[in-house]
Order: sequence, then structure tokens, then C-alpha cells
Amino acid sequence: MILRFPSPEFDDAVADICQGTATEPQMRALNMVLRGDSRARDEYLLRVELHARLASDPDLFAPAEGPALGCRVAEPDVETPGPAQAPGGPPPGRGRRWVPALALAACLALLATGLWAFWIRPTGTPGGPASIAVAMLTRTVEARWGDGTPPPRAGSPLDPGWLRLESGMAQVVFYSGARVVIEGPAEVQLVSPSKAVCRTGRLLAEVPEPARGFRIATDHLELMDLGTTFGVAASRGGTEVHVFKGKVKVSAGDLLRQALGETQAAVVHASAPPRFMSADARAFTPMFEFQQRSLALEAFRYEQWQFANARLNEDPSLLVHFDLQDLSSTDWTLHNRALNGHPGLEGVIVGCARVEGRWREKPALEFQCVNDRVRMAVPGEFESLTLSAWVCIFGLDRPLNSLFMCDGFAPGTLHWLVRHDGVLGVTVFGDGPGRFQILPSPPVVTLAHLGRWNHFAVVLDGRAGRVVQYLNGSPVSRHELEHALPFRVGAAELGNWNAQSGPNPAPALIRNLSGAIDEFALFSRALSDAEIRQLYLTGKP
Repeated sequence: MILRFPSPEFDDAVADICQGTATEPQMRALNMVLRGDSRARDEYLLRVELHARLASDPDLFAPAEGPALGCRVAEPDVETPGPAQAPGGPPPGRGRRWVPALALAACLALLATGLWAFWIRPTGTPGGPASIAVAMLTRTVEARWGDGTPPPRAGSPLDPGWLRLESGMAQVVFYSGARVVIEGPAEVQLVSPSKAVCRTGRLLAEVPEPARGFRIATDHLELMDLGTTFGVAASRGGTEVHVFKGKVKVSAGDLLRQALGETQAAVVHASAPPRFMSADARAFTPMFEFQQRSLALEAFRYEQWQFANARLNEDPSLLVHFDLQDLSSTDWTLHNRALNGHPGLEGVIVGCARVEGRWREKPALEFQCVNDRVRMAVPGEFESLTLSAWVCIFGLDRPLNSLFMCDGFAPGTLHWLVRHDGVLGVTVFGDGPGRFQILPSPPVVTLAHLGRWNHFAVVLDGRAGRVVQYLNGSPVSRHELEHALPFRVGAAELGNWNAQSGPNPAPALIRNLSGAIDEFALFSRALSDAEIRQLYLTGKP
């Protein structure tokens, strides 16, 4: 049996599965079409979503004359005279009332199995997520990276390879626990969690006891830490080692094999014998002051953002702006900072813990439990919309993780989320059942994005008929918009989803985010690529 999409046979196969009457050839054929046709999967997903919503409607299981909405249900045979009912059996006709309920129960079974098989099937390696990273970049101060090094962001995992820092400073924490501050210009190779190679440049290493045995090699020698704080200055001509605390074992071929103690230093050149002297902390002063400089730069960036934030609030197209400034532990409302926003439009905090945001001085809301959400209601109809949010995702532990979702599936509304495989998704609902559009990006949210602040944005341009999604200021997907409807927001939520499905929603309807949000903005126009980029640059911590 072969199914095609769209076709009446496809509709019948989905309906038969809902009824629990599908044959094995039907299921095999449906499996093939869903695996090979993304449009069929989109249609299948919508029907499953609608079935789940209908199943959780408290009035749906009341006695009904007609079939359940959403699933096609076989009409019961017309009653014919027959033998009397057996004692204790159901009254005549009562069984027919539960046909819709049984069909919807089958739909829920379909939701639990089919949706997993076709839309949420596991990706990646069979053993789960994997990484070859050996360290992470924790902080930078005015760092400018060389052409051969993609500019990493603070919080990024670092794979084995070369770091070429042209100027400024960067702090790298190895997975062994060793902490190294690098001052540019420098070329440093990350080899393993316990080893690095410094070809040129200065670095200051702090090695706690659990990381004992951490090694650094240069062109002239190799150092093995014995629980220390030490500095290295490497060049093509020679290497200096300065020990400020503890001991370092130094090996330089046949020229030198000994341990340097606290306050001792050595200089090794290619052919000359090693020279010993007292350690000089003044040569490494900028690196000893790294933390203070980093905190001062962070405070300066926060002040820059506050200035840009005040200007942003004056944008006449800004409908909603929750910047979470001055949010206390007892506040349960988010004030809309948009000066031209709808009067009285506020966000209501349900659950959510208060945590540190992009800057130490700024709070954020943490979403962890299924209860956590921010409720809002935005009236009106709009030709275009732009959504912007700063989000720290802790983990993509649900198939669908909500960023911002309108309640239900009303025409013109939208759902914005991150899928478990790192795909950014926007669903725009049209003017009738089956009329919707799912707009996915490639898988762009990776392990490197988890646990750090990222800027997400989506532009729904009704005039140009396109939807563009962005991650950290760069477009990651562009789609043509099929539905020419005015956009509506109405009742909506940040970080979760209320499907208006009664007190006992099906488990698959849970969309709560595992992460934190410290800024959200909604515009009534389509921002340009340059404007999205500027939002990212001014808000980048």
C-alpha cells in the first residue's frame, strides 16, 4: 500500500489510527510518507496537537450526539431489533456515547508514540550528547582574536586547538581545574584538560590541588605543576618561568631537570645554559589584576546597555519591553518600559525564581518548574511583529521548549520555541483548521550555547511576506510567509504555554522552558537585520 500527501487516503489513514482501526499496511504506508515528506509531518503534528487539546476539554466527554471534533469517527450502525440485553450489560445506545472518547484516547496514544517516532526522534550519537572540549573561556578583557581563531564568547567550551590572541586578556579554565590568564599577543595550544602549549606570549597559571600535575610546554622547556601559581613568558628565543607560590618541575632536555620553589625563576634559551633569578611579579601585574579589570569592564558594559535601553523605550513601535531592572524578590508584576506601549500592559509572574542576569547588578527570572511563566495580554492586530529576548538555556530537556507562545491556536497567533534538537521554531496559525505554517531553522542551539546568555529574535514581516529568525544577531533562517493575516497576540506567555486546555492537560502539551530570561521586547513592525544586530551588540554581556 502506498500513500501520497495530500490525498483522501492519507486523511483516512490518520483518522483510522485515531479510531484504533488502522490496518498494518496503513500504518506502514503512513510511516513511509511521514518520514519522507515534511509537509505531511506538519499536517500530522497539527492534528495531533488539536486532538490533544480536544481531549483535555472538560466538556468533551459529556454525552454527545455527534462524533468528536478533530478525529474522524466511524458512525455507529443503525440499531436493529435483536435479542434482549444480557443482565448487567449497558443500556442500549450508551456505548455509542463513548465512541468519541475512545477515539480521542487513541489520539493520545498516537501522540505518545507517533509524535516521538516522527517529530521528536532522538538525534546525535546513540550515547547522547558528546563533546571533545578540554576547557572553557570564562572571561575576557578587551580581547582581539587573530584571524585563525574564531572569536569565542565568554562561557564557550574550547576544543583542542590553537588560541591566537592579538591583544587584551582572556581567562581559560581547563576541565582539570587549572585556571590560566593569557595576555596578548599570544599563541596557546589547548592539548588536553591537563596540558597546554605556549608558543609565544605571557600567561599566569593558578593550579589548585585537584589539578596537580597540570603541564605547560614551550619551544624550550616543559613545566609540570606541583600545586602552584606561576607565570610563563615565551618567545621564539627563550622562555622565562616565575614561581609565585608552591613548586614547578622544570625540564629542558639535558640542560635542566629540577624543581623551582616559591619566589624562584629561570630563563632558558635554545643553546645557552639556564639562568636563575628571583621571581618578578611586576612583569605579570596586568594578569594579577585581571579580575578587577574584568569587573570594571562589565560594569561599564552595563552602563552602556542602560543608556541604549532608555533610547529603545522611546521607539514608537515598541509595544512591550520587560527589562527586569529593579525587580525585587517580592514583585509579581513586570512593568512595561515601552513609553508608547498599551496603557496598563504588564506581565504577571507565576512562580519563577529571581537570579542574576547578564550583569551582576541586573536580575533575571529563572524558569524551571512546569508552573513557571509570565502571563500577559497584548490587544490589537498588527501587520508585522518582531520578538526579541535574552535567554540563558540550561537544557533542552523537553521536546518543545517555549520562548513565547500565544494561548491556543487562534488565527493570526504564533508559537515561538526551541526544539530539543536545537531547532528554533515558529508556528503561525491561519484562518481555519489545518491552515498553519511551521517555520523551523536548522539546528543552531548547540551544547556551546547552553548555560550562557544568548539573544533570540524573530521578525514576522507581513508586508514583505517573510519570517526571519536570528541567534546572537545573525539570521539563521528565512521563510516565505504563506498566510496573509493580521497578526494577533492576545493572551500569551513567556517561558511556558497555557493551551486553555483545562486543569489536566496531556503531558505532551507541556512546553516549559528550562532556563532564565532577563529581557523581552515586542515590536509592532519588522526590524531590519541591522537593527537586530544592534540589539544584540548593545545587550551583549
